[in-house]
Parts: sequence; structure tokens; C-alpha cells
Amino acid sequence: METFLSQNKQFLPATLYKSLADLVREKRRFLDHAGGNFLRYQNIVSQIPDFVPSEKNIDAPAVRAGIPSDISHQDRRFLKARLLQLAPWRKGPFDLFGIHVDAEWRSDMKWDRVAPHLPDLTGMRILDIGSSNGYYMFRMAAKNPLFVLGLEPQSAFYCQYLAVQKFVDQKNIFCLPAAHEDLPGMDGHFDLVFCMGILYHRKSPVDMLKDIHKTLMPSGYIVLENLVLEGRKNLCLFPRNRYAKMRNVYFIPDLQAMESWLLRAGFQDVRCVDVTPTTAAEQRKTDWIQTESLVDFLDPCDPQKTVEGYPGPVRAVFIAKR
Repeated sequence: METFLSQNKQFLPATLYKSLADLVREKRRFLDHAGGNFLRYQNIVSQIPDFVPSEKNIDAPAVRAGIPSDISHQDRRFLKARLLQLAPWRKGPFDLFGIHVDAEWRSDMKWDRVAPHLPDLTGMRILDIGSSNGYYMFRMAAKNPLFVLGLEPQSAFYCQYLAVQKFVDQKNIFCLPAAHEDLPGMDGHFDLVFCMGILYHRKSPVDMLKDIHKTLMPSGYIVLENLVLEGRKNLCLFPRNRYAKMRNVYFIPDLQAMESWLLRAGFQDVRCVDVTPTTAAEQRKTDWIQTESLVDFLDPCDPQKTVEGYPGPVRAVFIAKR
């Protein structure tokens, strides 16, 4: 984290650099005295040798570092065992020295739907909220932004990022074990904010959108993916208890309500660029997760509904400007 800041200090406005430096120092102190899951996962990452990949490719469906012949069979078995200890791998796929990390989500499918609608990322300052293990950060990094800053407070996902970055070693991205709420004053500093699959976990989604709006520079972009209801009646679902077995799902808007939220938060030129029902082709149980997946969240007698009887998961991507 500190290396990234020192390498990019000349490109960062003084106020942005100070804000990031303060946050980095705070999170460095946290990691240096980590306990619980953070300490456990950090120890796993520390056991992974610094293998040197002969080639890399971050602009591919499976973000790749190394080929099988770069390391011995024994080293590959050791590496795979350590990577499996970091499970569950939600986002992916990755290919590390011939080890195919077949994550729960085929994130490359979502990227292929989103990428054609992105602005030119060259030279952009990008914030990725809830960046998980960095899959989308790596894909964006291939488009030559100035930097991508990821925020990921979950210990397993953050340490998965550390494990992949150990080999990919991408200089224009870095990630902090922090939530969006931890971000200090960075008003008007980002060209683009990526927010995928986060908003429906917020009790006050419009307030979060307003906060994102403030962090964008004039004419900056938000790329937002959210659970939605199909239709345009300006309605919103508030699950009574759980949605698809998730407790922390609050508001699921229809397409018009989602557009209204963005407009109320101050955005303009709101576009819905993709609406896709979630299927088992994109989200499924693999050897890289130990938990249930999509098929377990749907009504076995009617897969168009969740086990609670709500409409099945449909996700939409919106792009808007400040």
C-alpha cells in the first residue's frame, strides 16, 4: 500500500494524497496488529512463495499469472492448497501457474456485458467499492487508468487479492481492507466509481449514492450494478426477513425506481445498459467455495422465485454522470 502511494505521489492532488496516506497508515496499523480471520488469512498469504511468472495477462476472462512450467508439480500442489485455504472464492476466474481458480461467479460474463459501455479509462482515477478479490480491478487496470483503488473490508476477499497481486504485481491498482464508510474526505477526486452488488445491502441506498456523487469530479461516472425488479412502475421490494437466504438485503427497486434514486442523488444522463437474470451458468457451486450457491437460493419447484417466494435475482447495470 505504501509503495503504491510513493510511486504515484506526483500524480495525486495533495489533498487526495494526504487523505489516502492517512487511511493507509490507519489500515497498516490494523493489519500489523490483526487478529481473528484477518490474522489467519494473512498467515496463509505469507506462506505463499514469491514465484516469478514468466508471463501475465490481466486482459483475459481468467486473469492469469504464470504457466505450469514456471514452477514444479510439488510447488503447484502447495500453492493450490494455500489458495483453497482462502476460500470461498466468490469472484473470478483466475489462472495462477496453471491452477484454475474456478470461482463461484463467472465474473468474466458480467465484465463482458459491462465493458462495452465503459468510457475510455485511460488516465482515470477509479474507486471500486466492495472490490472483493480484485477481479474487476485487474480487468480495469488493463485499460490504462492512472490507478484503481479498491475497498474490501472482508478478510478472506482482501487476502485473496493479496495472493493474486503477489504474482500479477500490477502497479496501477491497490486495495485497502476498508469499507466505503472509512473513506476520508475525497470529494471530487475520482473520475469513475465502480459499485457492483453493494447497494442492496445498504439500509439507506440514496444516501450512499449521494456520498458517491460527492466523491466524483465534475462529469465523472458511476457504474452501478444492483438487484432489480423487472418493470417500470417505480416500485421497490423490501424483503420481510431474507432474500435468497441473505439477511442483509434491504431495498430492491424496479428499473424506474433505480433511475429515480440516481436522479435524486444528483446524477444525470442515467442509462440502464444491461438487465440480466442470474442463472447457474454465471453463479454456481464449485470446488473453490464451501457454501451454498444459486441453486440453493431458488424455489426447487419454481426456479423463477427465491426460496422465500420473491422474484428470482435479476441484476441491472446503470451508468450515470455527475
